[in-house]
Amino acid sequence: MKKQIAVLRGDGIGKEVTDAAIAVLETIGRRFDHEFEWKHGLIGGGAIDETGQPLPDETIQLCEQSDAILLGAVGGPKWDQNPSHLRPEKGLLQIRKHFELSVNLRPVKAYQSLLAVSPLKEDVAKDVDMVIVRELTGGLYFGEPSHHDDKNAVDTLLYSREEIERVVVHAFELAKQRRGKLNSVDKANVLESSKLWRKVVEDVAKRYPEVEYEHTIVDAAAMKLITYPSTFDVIVTENMFGDILSDEASVITGSLGMLPSASLRVDGFGLYEPVHGSAPDIAGQNIANPVGAILSAAMMLRSSFGLFEEADAIEAAVQKILEAGYCTSEFKNIGREVLSTTDMTEKIVNELEG
Repeated sequence: MKKQIAVLRGDGIGKEVTDAAIAVLETIGRRFDHEFEWKHGLIGGGAIDETGQPLPDETIQLCEQSDAILLGAVGGPKWDQNPSHLRPEKGLLQIRKHFELSVNLRPVKAYQSLLAVSPLKEDVAKDVDMVIVRELTGGLYFGEPSHHDDKNAVDTLLYSREEIERVVVHAFELAKQRRGKLNSVDKANVLESSKLWRKVVEDVAKRYPEVEYEHTIVDAAAMKLITYPSTFDVIVTENMFGDILSDEASVITGSLGMLPSASLRVDGFGLYEPVHGSAPDIAGQNIANPVGAILSAAMMLRSSFGLFEEADAIEAAVQKILEAGYCTSEFKNIGREVLSTTDMTEKIVNELEG
Protein backbone atom coordinates (compact mmCIF):
# COMPACT_ATOMS: atom_id res chain seq x y z
CA MET A 1 0.00 0.00 0.00
CA LYS A 2 1.20 3.50 -0.83
CA LYS A 3 -0.17 6.52 1.02
CA GLN A 4 0.66 10.22 1.09
CA ILE A 5 0.52 11.76 4.55
CA ALA A 6 0.44 15.49 5.24
CA VAL A 7 2.75 16.23 8.18
CA LEU A 8 1.95 19.36 10.18
CA ARG A 9 4.50 19.37 13.00
CA GLY A 10 3.24 22.67 14.42
CA ASP A 11 4.78 24.31 17.45
CA GLY A 12 6.76 23.38 20.56
CA ILE A 13 7.09 19.66 21.22
CA GLY A 14 4.78 18.97 18.30
CA LYS A 15 7.87 18.80 16.12
CA GLU A 16 9.63 16.22 18.30
CA VAL A 17 6.71 13.87 18.86
CA THR A 18 5.64 13.99 15.20
CA ASP A 19 9.13 12.91 14.17
CA ALA A 20 8.75 9.98 16.58
CA ALA A 21 5.46 8.96 14.96
CA ILE A 22 7.05 9.14 11.51
CA ALA A 23 9.92 6.90 12.65
CA VAL A 24 7.43 4.30 13.86
CA LEU A 25 5.36 4.48 10.67
CA GLU A 26 8.48 4.06 8.56
CA THR A 27 9.25 0.92 10.57
CA ILE A 28 5.72 -0.35 9.90
CA GLY A 29 6.27 0.37 6.21
CA ARG A 30 9.39 -1.77 6.12
CA ARG A 31 7.86 -4.60 8.15
CA PHE A 32 4.56 -4.81 6.27
CA ASP A 33 5.69 -3.61 2.82
CA HIS A 34 3.92 -0.26 2.73
CA GLU A 35 5.18 3.04 1.36
CA PHE A 36 4.41 6.30 3.15
CA GLU A 37 5.20 9.58 1.42
CA TRP A 38 5.57 12.59 3.72
CA LYS A 39 4.52 16.09 2.67
CA HIS A 40 5.30 18.81 5.21
CA GLY A 41 3.19 21.92 5.81
CA LEU A 42 2.78 24.77 8.30
CA ILE A 43 0.09 25.32 10.91
CA GLY A 44 -0.23 27.30 14.13
CA GLY A 45 2.25 29.81 15.50
CA GLY A 46 5.04 28.92 13.12
CA ALA A 47 2.67 29.43 10.19
CA ILE A 48 1.69 32.85 11.55
CA ASP A 49 5.33 33.87 11.82
CA GLU A 50 6.15 32.71 8.31
CA THR A 51 2.98 33.47 6.35
CA GLY A 52 0.79 35.70 8.54
CA GLN A 53 -1.93 33.02 8.76
CA PRO A 54 -2.47 30.16 11.22
CA LEU A 55 -3.57 27.90 8.35
CA PRO A 56 -2.02 28.95 5.02
CA ASP A 57 -3.71 28.09 1.74
CA GLU A 58 -0.67 26.02 0.80
CA THR A 59 -1.26 23.79 3.82
CA ILE A 60 -4.91 23.28 2.89
CA GLN A 61 -3.92 22.30 -0.65
CA LEU A 62 -1.29 19.92 0.66
CA CYS A 63 -3.82 18.22 2.93
CA GLU A 64 -6.38 18.00 0.14
CA GLN A 65 -3.84 16.03 -1.91
CA SER A 66 -3.06 13.65 0.96
CA ASP A 67 -4.68 10.51 2.33
CA ALA A 68 -4.48 11.59 5.99
CA ILE A 69 -3.02 14.31 8.21
CA LEU A 70 -0.51 13.81 11.02
CA LEU A 71 -0.44 16.79 13.37
CA GLY A 72 1.87 17.64 16.27
CA ALA A 73 0.59 20.50 18.42
CA VAL A 74 -0.08 24.22 18.08
CA GLY A 75 0.20 27.26 20.30
CA GLY A 76 2.43 28.91 22.85
CA PRO A 77 2.72 32.11 24.92
CA LYS A 78 4.52 33.86 22.07
CA TRP A 79 1.18 34.34 20.32
CA ASP A 80 -1.11 34.82 23.35
CA GLN A 81 -1.59 38.53 22.70
CA ASN A 82 -2.46 38.13 19.04
CA PRO A 83 -5.99 39.03 17.90
CA SER A 84 -8.32 36.03 17.79
CA HIS A 85 -7.98 35.46 14.03
CA LEU A 86 -4.20 35.25 14.41
CA ARG A 87 -4.08 32.75 17.25
CA PRO A 88 -2.42 29.38 16.53
CA GLU A 89 -5.53 27.51 17.74
CA LYS A 90 -7.53 29.20 15.00
CA GLY A 91 -5.64 27.10 12.47
CA LEU A 92 -6.81 23.93 14.18
CA LEU A 93 -10.44 25.07 14.17
CA GLN A 94 -10.17 26.06 10.52
CA ILE A 95 -8.73 22.74 9.38
CA ARG A 96 -11.44 20.82 11.23
CA LYS A 97 -14.15 22.89 9.58
CA HIS A 98 -12.60 22.93 6.11
CA PHE A 99 -12.30 19.14 5.95
CA GLU A 100 -15.57 18.49 7.82
CA LEU A 101 -13.76 16.50 10.51
CA SER A 102 -16.93 16.15 12.50
CA VAL A 103 -16.14 13.12 14.67
CA ASN A 104 -13.38 13.24 17.28
CA LEU A 105 -12.24 10.01 18.96
CA ARG A 106 -10.25 10.06 22.18
CA PRO A 107 -9.41 6.65 23.62
CA VAL A 108 -8.54 6.67 27.33
CA LYS A 109 -6.84 3.53 28.59
CA ALA A 110 -5.14 3.01 31.92
CA TYR A 111 -1.90 1.03 31.71
CA GLN A 112 -1.31 -1.30 34.64
CA SER A 113 2.38 -0.38 34.79
CA LEU A 114 1.58 3.35 35.16
CA LEU A 115 -1.30 3.26 37.65
CA ALA A 116 0.92 4.70 40.36
CA VAL A 117 0.90 8.10 38.65
CA SER A 118 -2.86 8.32 38.23
CA PRO A 119 -4.48 10.91 40.53
CA LEU A 120 -7.16 8.30 41.22
CA LYS A 121 -6.76 5.33 43.51
CA GLU A 122 -5.38 2.33 41.68
CA ASP A 123 -8.49 0.22 42.27
CA VAL A 124 -10.60 2.99 40.67
CA ALA A 125 -8.38 3.57 37.64
CA LYS A 126 -7.13 0.06 36.91
CA ASP A 127 -9.80 -1.12 34.45
CA VAL A 128 -10.42 2.13 32.58
CA ASP A 129 -10.79 1.55 28.83
CA MET A 130 -13.14 4.01 27.14
CA VAL A 131 -13.51 6.08 23.99
CA ILE A 132 -14.98 9.58 24.07
CA VAL A 133 -16.71 10.47 20.80
CA ARG A 134 -17.01 14.24 20.47
CA GLU A 135 -18.89 16.22 17.83
CA LEU A 136 -16.21 18.53 16.46
CA THR A 137 -17.53 21.02 13.92
CA GLY A 138 -20.74 22.38 15.45
CA GLY A 139 -21.99 23.91 18.67
CA LEU A 140 -20.66 26.92 20.53
CA TYR A 141 -17.24 26.94 18.87
CA PHE A 142 -18.66 27.64 15.43
CA GLY A 143 -22.08 29.22 16.03
CA GLU A 144 -22.94 32.73 14.82
CA PRO A 145 -23.37 35.37 16.09
CA SER A 146 -20.40 35.31 18.40
CA HIS A 147 -18.97 38.57 19.72
CA HIS A 148 -18.33 40.69 22.81
CA ASP A 149 -17.79 44.25 23.87
CA ASP A 150 -17.15 45.85 27.25
CA LYS A 151 -20.75 45.40 28.37
CA ASN A 152 -22.13 42.30 26.64
CA ALA A 153 -21.12 39.04 25.06
CA VAL A 154 -22.95 36.44 23.01
CA ASP A 155 -22.15 32.94 21.79
CA THR A 156 -24.53 30.83 19.74
CA LEU A 157 -25.09 27.12 20.32
CA LEU A 158 -26.52 25.71 17.10
CA TYR A 159 -26.95 22.09 16.04
CA SER A 160 -28.81 20.48 13.17
CA ARG A 161 -30.24 16.98 13.26
CA GLU A 162 -27.77 15.96 10.54
CA GLU A 163 -24.76 17.14 12.58
CA ILE A 164 -25.92 15.22 15.64
CA GLU A 165 -26.89 12.07 13.78
CA ARG A 166 -23.56 11.54 12.03
CA VAL A 167 -21.58 11.58 15.28
CA VAL A 168 -24.16 9.51 17.15
CA VAL A 169 -24.18 6.85 14.42
CA HIS A 170 -20.39 6.65 14.62
CA ALA A 171 -20.59 6.22 18.40
CA PHE A 172 -23.16 3.43 18.15
CA GLU A 173 -21.06 1.65 15.53
CA LEU A 174 -18.03 1.89 17.79
CA ALA A 175 -19.96 0.65 20.82
CA LYS A 176 -21.18 -2.32 18.77
CA GLN A 177 -17.55 -3.25 18.04
CA ARG A 178 -16.48 -2.84 21.67
CA ARG A 179 -18.45 -3.82 24.81
CA GLY A 180 -21.87 -2.76 23.54
CA LYS A 181 -22.44 0.10 25.96
CA LEU A 182 -22.97 3.77 25.16
CA ASN A 183 -23.50 6.86 27.32
CA SER A 184 -24.92 9.92 25.58
CA VAL A 185 -24.02 13.04 27.56
CA ASP A 186 -26.14 16.17 27.33
CA LYS A 187 -27.79 18.95 29.34
CA ALA A 188 -31.35 18.23 28.30
CA ASN A 189 -32.76 19.58 31.56
CA VAL A 190 -31.69 23.08 30.47
CA LEU A 191 -30.58 23.35 26.83
CA GLU A 192 -32.84 23.17 23.78
CA SER A 193 -29.95 21.82 21.70
CA SER A 194 -29.60 18.95 24.16
CA LYS A 195 -33.29 18.15 23.86
CA LEU A 196 -32.83 17.69 20.11
CA TRP A 197 -29.63 15.73 20.79
CA ARG A 198 -31.56 13.33 23.02
CA LYS A 199 -34.30 12.83 20.40
CA VAL A 200 -31.73 11.98 17.75
CA VAL A 201 -30.03 9.46 20.05
CA GLU A 202 -33.39 7.80 20.67
CA ASP A 203 -34.03 7.54 16.92
CA VAL A 204 -30.58 6.17 16.10
CA ALA A 205 -30.72 3.68 18.99
CA LYS A 206 -33.57 1.85 17.24
CA ARG A 207 -31.08 0.72 14.60
CA TYR A 208 -28.76 -0.79 17.22
CA PRO A 209 -30.76 -3.09 19.50
CA GLU A 210 -27.55 -4.87 20.50
CA VAL A 211 -26.14 -1.70 22.12
CA GLU A 212 -27.15 -0.79 25.66
CA TYR A 213 -27.41 2.98 25.93
CA GLU A 214 -28.38 5.61 28.45
CA HIS A 215 -28.64 9.39 28.67
CA THR A 216 -26.43 11.10 31.23
CA ILE A 217 -26.58 14.74 32.27
CA VAL A 218 -23.12 16.27 31.87
CA ASP A 219 -22.83 17.14 35.58
CA ALA A 220 -23.33 13.51 36.55
CA ALA A 221 -20.98 12.32 33.81
CA ALA A 222 -18.21 14.57 35.13
CA MET A 223 -18.59 13.13 38.62
CA LYS A 224 -18.81 9.53 37.41
CA LEU A 225 -15.61 9.91 35.39
CA ILE A 226 -13.78 10.40 38.68
CA THR A 227 -15.69 8.00 40.90
CA TYR A 228 -16.49 5.06 38.57
CA PRO A 229 -14.56 5.63 35.32
CA SER A 230 -14.26 1.93 34.46
CA THR A 231 -18.03 1.71 33.96
CA PHE A 232 -17.80 3.74 30.75
CA ASP A 233 -17.29 2.12 27.35
CA VAL A 234 -18.24 4.70 24.71
CA ILE A 235 -19.28 8.26 25.55
CA VAL A 236 -20.81 10.47 22.87
CA THR A 237 -21.42 14.17 23.36
CA GLU A 238 -21.45 17.59 21.77
CA ASN A 239 -18.45 19.81 21.09
CA MET A 240 -17.92 21.79 24.30
CA PHE A 241 -18.92 19.00 26.68
CA GLY A 242 -16.63 16.65 24.77
CA ASP A 243 -13.75 19.08 25.01
CA ILE A 244 -14.09 19.34 28.79
CA LEU A 245 -14.89 15.71 29.59
CA SER A 246 -12.13 14.29 27.41
CA ASP A 247 -9.55 16.47 29.15
CA GLU A 248 -10.93 15.38 32.51
CA ALA A 249 -10.77 11.72 31.52
CA SER A 250 -7.26 12.07 30.11
CA VAL A 251 -5.68 12.69 33.50
CA ILE A 252 -6.78 9.25 34.67
CA THR A 253 -3.74 7.85 32.87
CA GLY A 254 -1.43 10.20 34.76
CA SER A 255 -0.08 11.94 31.66
CA LEU A 256 -1.56 13.71 28.66
CA GLY A 257 1.48 12.52 26.75
CA MET A 258 0.06 9.00 26.62
CA LEU A 259 -3.14 9.78 24.75
CA PRO A 260 -3.90 9.80 21.01
CA SER A 261 -6.83 11.22 19.09
CA ALA A 262 -8.45 11.08 15.68
CA SER A 263 -10.67 13.65 13.96
CA LEU A 264 -12.60 11.97 11.17
CA ARG A 265 -14.71 12.82 8.15
CA VAL A 266 -17.58 10.51 7.28
CA ASP A 267 -15.56 8.96 4.42
CA GLY A 268 -12.69 7.99 6.75
CA PHE A 269 -10.29 10.82 5.92
CA GLY A 270 -8.79 12.00 9.17
CA LEU A 271 -6.44 14.17 11.16
CA TYR A 272 -4.43 12.43 13.87
CA GLU A 273 -2.75 14.12 16.81
CA PRO A 274 -1.79 13.55 20.44
CA VAL A 275 -4.14 15.28 22.86
CA HIS A 276 -1.39 17.21 24.64
CA GLY A 277 -0.46 20.79 23.84
CA SER A 278 2.77 22.27 22.51
CA ALA A 279 4.44 22.41 25.96
CA PRO A 280 6.86 25.22 25.01
CA ASP A 281 8.55 24.99 28.42
CA ILE A 282 10.12 21.64 27.47
CA ALA A 283 10.37 22.07 23.70
CA GLY A 284 13.77 21.24 22.28
CA GLN A 285 14.92 19.36 25.37
CA ASN A 286 14.24 15.86 23.99
CA ILE A 287 12.18 14.90 27.04
CA ALA A 288 8.61 14.98 25.63
CA ASN A 289 6.56 11.80 25.73
CA PRO A 290 6.13 10.51 22.13
CA VAL A 291 3.60 7.79 22.98
CA GLY A 292 0.48 9.88 22.31
CA ALA A 293 1.75 10.78 18.83
CA ILE A 294 2.82 7.20 18.13
CA LEU A 295 -0.58 5.83 19.16
CA SER A 296 -2.21 8.51 17.00
CA ALA A 297 -0.28 7.04 14.07
CA ALA A 298 -1.74 3.64 14.97
CA MET A 299 -5.22 5.16 14.88
CA MET A 300 -4.45 6.52 11.41
CA LEU A 301 -3.52 3.06 10.16
CA ARG A 302 -6.70 1.57 11.54
CA SER A 303 -9.30 4.28 10.88
CA SER A 304 -8.17 5.83 7.57
CA PHE A 305 -6.20 3.02 5.92
CA GLY A 306 -7.89 -0.13 7.28
CA LEU A 307 -4.52 -1.56 8.38
CA PHE A 308 -5.65 -3.32 11.53
CA GLU A 309 -2.72 -5.71 11.99
CA GLU A 310 -0.25 -2.86 11.63
CA ALA A 311 -2.11 -0.71 14.15
CA ASP A 312 -2.26 -3.61 16.59
CA ALA A 313 1.49 -4.10 16.20
CA ILE A 314 2.22 -0.50 17.24
CA GLU A 315 -0.08 -0.69 20.24
CA ALA A 316 1.44 -4.00 21.32
CA ALA A 317 4.96 -2.57 21.03
CA VAL A 318 4.03 0.43 23.19
CA GLN A 319 2.46 -1.88 25.77
CA LYS A 320 5.56 -4.08 25.83
CA ILE A 321 7.94 -1.16 26.37
CA LEU A 322 5.82 0.26 29.18
CA GLU A 323 5.61 -3.14 30.85
CA ALA A 324 9.39 -3.42 30.58
CA GLY A 325 9.67 -0.41 32.89
CA TYR A 326 10.61 2.34 30.44
CA CYS A 327 9.05 5.81 30.51
CA THR A 328 9.71 9.48 29.84
CA SER A 329 10.43 12.26 32.30
CA GLU A 330 6.90 12.87 33.64
CA PHE A 331 7.00 9.43 35.26
CA LYS A 332 10.41 9.85 36.89
CA ASN A 333 9.07 9.62 40.45
CA ILE A 334 7.73 6.07 40.27
CA GLY A 335 11.01 4.17 40.04
CA ARG A 336 11.07 3.50 36.32
CA GLU A 337 13.87 3.95 33.80
CA VAL A 338 13.51 7.41 32.29
CA LEU A 339 14.30 7.78 28.59
CA SER A 340 14.56 10.74 26.26
CA THR A 341 12.05 11.25 23.46
CA THR A 342 14.36 9.73 20.88
CA ASP A 343 15.40 6.82 23.12
CA MET A 344 11.77 5.97 23.92
CA THR A 345 11.00 6.04 20.22
CA GLU A 346 13.98 3.81 19.49
CA LYS A 347 12.81 1.26 22.06
CA ILE A 348 9.39 1.09 20.37
CA VAL A 349 10.96 0.86 16.91
CA ASN A 350 13.26 -1.93 18.03
CA GLU A 351 10.32 -3.81 19.50
CA LEU A 352 8.48 -3.51 16.19
CA GLU A 353 11.51 -4.75 14.29
CA GLY A 354 11.66 -7.79 16.57
